[in-house]
Amino acid sequence: MSLKKIVPKKIDAKKVLKYGAGAAGVAAVLAGKKIARKAVKTAQNNALHVMMTDIYDENIYEIFSSSARIGIQKIMETSLRATEGKAISRPMGPPRNFPGLESLMFSIAQLYIMPTPFEEEIDVKVKIGKQARKPLEIEMPIMIAPMAYGVALSKKAKVALAKGAALAGTAINSGEGPVLKAEREAATKYIYQYNRGNWGKTERELTNCDAIEIQFGQGAIGGVGHTFHAKYVDREMREAYGLEPGENIVAHSRQPEVNDPSQLPKLIEKLRAISGGVPIGAKIGAGKYLEADLDILCNSGVDYICVDGAEAATKGSPPILQDDFGVPLIFAVNRAAEWLDKNHFKDRVSLIASGKLRTPGEMLKVIALGADACYIGAIALLAMTHTQVLKVLPYEPPTQLVWHHAKAESKLHIEEAAESLKKFLNACKEEIGEGIKALGKTKLSEVNKEDLIALDELTARGCGIPMAYEPFEYEYEEE
Repeated sequence: MSLKKIVPKKIDAKKVLKYGAGAAGVAAVLAGKKIARKAVKTAQNNALHVMMTDIYDENIYEIFSSSARIGIQKIMETSLRATEGKAISRPMGPPRNFPGLESLMFSIAQLYIMPTPFEEEIDVKVKIGKQARKPLEIEMPIMIAPMAYGVALSKKAKVALAKGAALAGTAINSGEGPVLKAEREAATKYIYQYNRGNWGKTERELTNCDAIEIQFGQGAIGGVGHTFHAKYVDREMREAYGLEPGENIVAHSRQPEVNDPSQLPKLIEKLRAISGGVPIGAKIGAGKYLEADLDILCNSGVDYICVDGAEAATKGSPPILQDDFGVPLIFAVNRAAEWLDKNHFKDRVSLIASGKLRTPGEMLKVIALGADACYIGAIALLAMTHTQVLKVLPYEPPTQLVWHHAKAESKLHIEEAAESLKKFLNACKEEIGEGIKALGKTKLSEVNKEDLIALDELTARGCGIPMAYEPFEYEYEEE
């Protein structure tokens, strides 16, 4: 065996420095990590020790205890009241959970009642103002709720909503703001809200709509008036509202032409004559006196009534009006439908439900309770903005895309928003159709309270619907 001469390789100083520095770096990171972990553990133990030994009224944990009792929402709003010294205005409706439609379930048709063949066409069309000279006919029982330009939505948002509704074959309500030319041109079915202010209401507007809705109140604000101060009114808004420089936008508590219920028939006949026979409706918030309000409205000659539940939202109103006033929609719709039926107005006066309706199931449930159609607001904005919310998240809320004068209102793409809303509405329409088939029916008008069961005693008793645990009594006929 021979031994080879070992020749040492030439040392590359650059590599030594490179890998040596890398090793040193790793060592430094590990050492730093060890030190950091020790520091974190020490700080954590010190903090926990203080929390575990301080008497309760000096303990930082007390903030969690009191927050759980009072609630984060109430703490935050208490701070706002203490800062502003006046009634605060909360956007997007009440956060509290009222008794709701989730406590209702539909029955299932299988054998006792056979399901509808899947290839059967389902009719979900709706006629609002059934005996009006020019009824409002829509392709589905879903319409876009009244949301005002300027004091709430931007021009782009209003136009996008109108376009989306038109593409889906349904109607949009103007809201209490002015009629925007671009919005009206985009809409094929347009409901003009006869506001409680002193703007609009011109013959041109009243003859260029498919229905007129007299605003008396709404779920999130009742019949309370409100003022939008002139300092927030820009030139574009001032021109749209027809205001003088420095003039406030004022929505009164009462309709200026109805200071007494006896004056209502005159207003309705006036609007019917000017408009040429389109349905004349009324918007009210549901309260204890709901049946008396319905009596006045129906005997004054309205063609439809929109009942707004306590859950309904608005751009902003005092939390007390959102949280502590009104009747939840589930009971409001049921009471209204029963009164209309009992007093023989069901075939003449249409009923529209409004207030926190978000899903096709909830929409079909208010139909089953007796409504002819429903309005959607917040969920329409959510559907319309769809993936466009990524333009503002995570630094701004999604509503910055739709509010007037918001930081990101210019970023909303109208055509994209309209297409998203159309798809959402069509998807809801299709799901409602599937629900009707599951009930063994073929028409929206066939759906009623007999198709419902309740999950709790309050809902069952309040709506006259059997509990889900109650056995179904029937007679079986042998052939």
